[in-house]
Amino acid sequence: MGHIRRLIAFDLDGTLVDSKRDLAESANQLVVELGGVPLTEEAIGRMVGGGAAQLVRRALRAADVGEVPGGPPAALSRFLEVYDGRLLNHTRLYDGVLDAVHRARQHAHVAVLTNKSLGPSQRILAGLGLGDLFEDVVGGDGPLPRKPDPAALLDLMDRAGATASHTLLVGDSTFDHQTALRASSRCCMAAYGFGYATFAAEDLTGEEWIAADSRELVGIIEQFAAGV
Repeated sequence: MGHIRRLIAFDLDGTLVDSKRDLAESANQLVVELGGVPLTEEAIGRMVGGGAAQLVRRALRAADVGEVPGGPPAALSRFLEVYDGRLLNHTRLYDGVLDAVHRARQHAHVAVLTNKSLGPSQRILAGLGLGDLFEDVVGGDGPLPRKPDPAALLDLMDRAGATASHTLLVGDSTFDHQTALRASSRCCMAAYGFGYATFAAEDLTGEEWIAADSRELVGIIEQFAAGV
């Protein structure tokens, strides 16, 4: 089956990297600057997945921050400024991820599909030694809409020459799951990721793979490549 063209697309936060602490500390700095009460790291982790604007909106609401000078655009701009200075303070690869990515490269065109902006995504990948391992990195600030809209995944499939049945999206949140469903692709849910805490188990269709830890991704990738 070597002639079959395959695509494996990985989410970034909560799938390849554990960035929860850096995101939480950045969001809490913004909250405190605006007079709010800091939130727990776990609470902020549950807000991640839909892009920075959604994270900021959710964090300020949860921290009971009132009207922001300059409005939401100013709050988002300040958050991005703060986060840019601590992208790699604590962010790390999940154990086993590097092996999973290398295994994916043996079988497929590999990509990152994230709702995080492209610039910081590329800096994180480069800083953790993954910068040269992906044929494509698609951020949430590009011309195509963010997940769960399937447009970016469909575009990656077209570029890789892969059909939906030969495409695997690996992610930890409902944004990833819904994207795979809407694109009719295969899906692996990273249950070890911090976004999985807000994923409703009843939304599972029974067709997904579930990786309890990132080391299990290797076996799942092999099953996908074998046509299981």
